[in-house]
Amino acid sequence: MNEKPSISLYVISDSAGDTALKLAHASMAQYPNTEFILYRRNFVREINALKRILDEALENNAMVIYTIVNEELSNFARDFGKEHDLFCFDIIGSVLDEMTLRVGEKPTRELGAQHHLNENYFKRIKAIEFAVEYDDGQDPKGFLKADVVLLGVSRTSKTPLSLYLAQKNLRVANLPIVPNAQIPDEIFKVDPKKIVGLTNSPEILNNIRAERMRSYGLDPETAYSNMENIQKELDFANELYEKLGCVVINVSKLSIEETAALILDALHLEDKTFQ
Repeated sequence: MNEKPSISLYVISDSAGDTALKLAHASMAQYPNTEFILYRRNFVREINALKRILDEALENNAMVIYTIVNEELSNFARDFGKEHDLFCFDIIGSVLDEMTLRVGEKPTRELGAQHHLNENYFKRIKAIEFAVEYDDGQDPKGFLKADVVLLGVSRTSKTPLSLYLAQKNLRVANLPIVPNAQIPDEIFKVDPKKIVGLTNSPEILNNIRAERMRSYGLDPETAYSNMENIQKELDFANELYEKLGCVVINVSKLSIEETAALILDALHLEDKTFQ
């Protein structure tokens, strides 16, 4: 049996490095038959530290991607790559160079400038607090205050979606749908254009729920993971969605990011985020 090819990838930043890491993961996902060894090196702010990392990457015949705002460090990484024929990709530098040409102004090169405590930052914090406060239908009043209301049976990613959309400054409340449970009156007072009904395939829900039971050291064959009960839950949820006249999204083959994008598009919220 052939072994998977292996590639070492270094992600270097003088800050948290989230931007470079996202690019790395997005790129690696395109090669499922390759084994990637990821080395994350954050808060690198000294030439000596950067040189040690680059020497290590060279020894491993690695690829290097980096987001380094500090000009001296960024230039060092670029020159090191050229001198040693090491792939070093500067994610932010080329963009800054082009912006400098177009605006006629040099970048501040201020570390973490995008995280200033500005109005947008505080809106996001409030949105996250809102998502936590009104998670799982804890307070029905939240449905009337929300920008988006997510409905769905257990394990349809309501909470992760709420927090992800909160990062885009949207106030999101969610409600678990359980057959024969009382649906709060407030749900029927919400504009249907703000509601999204989440659904999933019975088979995937069965697998997710059974695995969840195993992770707790419990018998995976329970009423929670029973296929007949799952189908009843989905039927009940779909009947409610039809009654409300809301958008319905099947999350069975979607990532959180993909589902969120569909929600923003369906509710015409793309232009309202980050405002």
